[in-house]
Amino acid sequence: MTRADLPEAATETLRGGPRRRRVRTGAVGRGVPLPLLVPALIGLAFLIVPLIALLVRAPWRSMPEQLTSADVWQALQLSLVCATAATAVSLVIGVPLAWLLARVEFPGRGLVRALVTLPLVLPPVVGGVALLMALGRNGVVGKWLDAWFGITLPFTTAGVVVAEAFVAMPFLVISVEGTLRAADPRYEEAATTLGASRFTAFRRVTLPLIAPGIAAGAVLAWARALGEFGATITFAGNFPGRTQTMPLAVYLALQSDPEAAVALSLVLLAVSVAVLAGLRDRWMTAG
Repeated sequence: MTRADLPEAATETLRGGPRRRRVRTGAVGRGVPLPLLVPALIGLAFLIVPLIALLVRAPWRSMPEQLTSADVWQALQLSLVCATAATAVSLVIGVPLAWLLARVEFPGRGLVRALVTLPLVLPPVVGGVALLMALGRNGVVGKWLDAWFGITLPFTTAGVVVAEAFVAMPFLVISVEGTLRAADPRYEEAATTLGASRFTAFRRVTLPLIAPGIAAGAVLAWARALGEFGATITFAGNFPGRTQTMPLAVYLALQSDPEAAVALSLVLLAVSVAVLAGLRDRWMTAG
């Protein structure tokens, strides 16, 4: 009996098992059902057309004049400073929180994780009201800050940082926690068996392992802080030079100078595109 006389299944067994068939995505793409293709194209247009309209209606001729005005640069500078400060605050307290959620078993951990991620779905205005109730002059914590340390956060630049950190830190925590869960904890255990403390193992072993996740989470938190509007205007107000960030300047300009509002919106759009470009290796090329 020759090999040609063997059944196909037996031949495949001799070769080491059945061959994996490649799926030709081009052929699948040509067979997309119309009931799926039409809604998909409508969804794509729904997301892209507004951005294209922003580019089409942009005052390109007066753009340099719009973007070089003192008010715009003041708002842009304040936005960059506050977003960076909010990201720094998120890193200092968010990374340890993510480590706690990923590495430590304690009662109610699921509830704590849900509360940490709540600002992601909470309306920003509600977040601003909650901050006022907690950190305002008569707030649960704010009255003691005012009485003991003379610290007043609402309607100040520090209040902008607090509002932005409140809405941006969950992005960092989720990213870092996911990276920690994917990292092998045996490296930390090996470091502790060699005499290192838990903090030393975290600082010398864990942090280098999760550095890409921290960087990605920090970029997301910074971008979210830069675009924050609702909590900022509710908790910090809209005072030029002190609490007026770029999103607030866009809102104010839309009422009096729509061209300036479009110009400012393009700046924020460019920042968003830059963030996506920086994270393309993590999400945009997934799979």
